[in-house]
Amino acid sequence: MVPKRALESDGAATPAAKKLRKGFRIGPENLPDGVWKRKVDKIKKDIIHKAKIKKAYKKIKAAEQTNTADTTTVTDDVAAAPASPTIHPERQAMLDEDEEPEPSPPPQNDRQSRRRKHKELKPGYFDRAAAEAERKKAEADARAREIEERNAERNHKLAEREKFRRAMAKARTPGRDGQRKLGRESGLLLEKVKKMVGDAK
Repeated sequence: MVPKRALESDGAATPAAKKLRKGFRIGPENLPDGVWKRKVDKIKKDIIHKAKIKKAYKKIKAAEQTNTADTTTVTDDVAAAPASPTIHPERQAMLDEDEEPEPSPPPQNDRQSRRRKHKELKPGYFDRAAAEAERKKAEADARAREIEERNAERNHKLAEREKFRRAMAKARTPGRDGQRKLGRESGLLLEKVKKMVGDAK
């Protein structure tokens, strides 16, 4: 007869066959080296760090609770003794610092003045671009004003020319007797000469 094969469950029960824990994963495994992988690694490190802090905090809290329970049961003579040596010295120093009275916060006016100074000293990232934009806007406004002035002047001159042309046409038309109106025409020509002499000066 063939001997029976040993069950796999029996082998798993032995300590030698204990499976190793792989830990936890964040993000996909096949990320290439780059920004995303560094981001995922940073998140994982943060989670591990926070878990260690929580674990240490729980230990310290449990130790403090046992210490407080012990101190309540101990008599006054024993209670006057220094703190138990189970607390880590750094933790004890932090507790001592917490017990010290906190300094009063500075007046509100000092804070506001500090904030203002800090804002004044802080370089504006877009100051140069804003100044350039303001300069270009001012130049564009000046150009637009010049164009408007030129157009207004041109329209005024065209209106004057049209008015002079109509007046000359009216003066050159013959009257009832069929002759030109020289008095009216001479007045218009005199105004034209005055303008030409005035422009020449």
